[in-house]
Amino acid sequence: MRIRLEEVLLRLLKSGFHFYIIGIVILTFGIALSIQSTLGTSPFDALLVGLHRTIGLTIGSWEIVVGFAMVLGNAVIEKKRPEFFALITSLITGIGIDSWMFLIRDVIVPATWIGQWICLIFALFFIGLGVAVYLQSEFAPNPMDRTMVIIMNRTGWNATYSRAAVNFILVIIAFFFNGPIGIGTLLNAVFVGMFIGLFLPFSAFLRKKSYGQDIGRKPAQ
Repeated sequence: MRIRLEEVLLRLLKSGFHFYIIGIVILTFGIALSIQSTLGTSPFDALLVGLHRTIGLTIGSWEIVVGFAMVLGNAVIEKKRPEFFALITSLITGIGIDSWMFLIRDVIVPATWIGQWICLIFALFFIGLGVAVYLQSEFAPNPMDRTMVIIMNRTGWNATYSRAAVNFILVIIAFFFNGPIGIGTLLNAVFVGMFIGLFLPFSAFLRKKSYGQDIGRKPAQ
């Protein structure tokens, strides 16, 4: 039993599961900050907040519901079995968003436009850092990323155009559900990618170092 447990832990480390969890924790903190800034969130998060405002349920719950819908939609388009494994990411992300919102909802409440901008800047920073760390894992694909790949395969567009198409559709839907679309939505699209590129080398270095120390090291004889 002990050997099996060690094998499971070893596989999780090899897949970068610790980077997966840490990345999502950082990412969801950034998402919560962007919501609290009230200057606008990413298109996907704007849809979640809009559904929360219009219908009810928590923002994190809508992360799971929308993720489930995207998994089914991807399966219909590809005519394949749904990749329900991808819902793990939606589940953990949803829990993370609700947890951070519970913790900071009454603590971080910008009262001035300067405070709103500071909150938004830190949000973009942590979202970029979280994604860069999260990308070091090989665990549970994101349903939205899968949708982007499907569009790439169907249209021949590159990742930039495919993601832009997904975001455009999400903004339209979020608008009808009174989602928080604003300057923050535009800045999210422009600067999060920059922050991801900035932090990727550092997170990749940590991944390589972690792999060497935690997995590659042989026990002393």
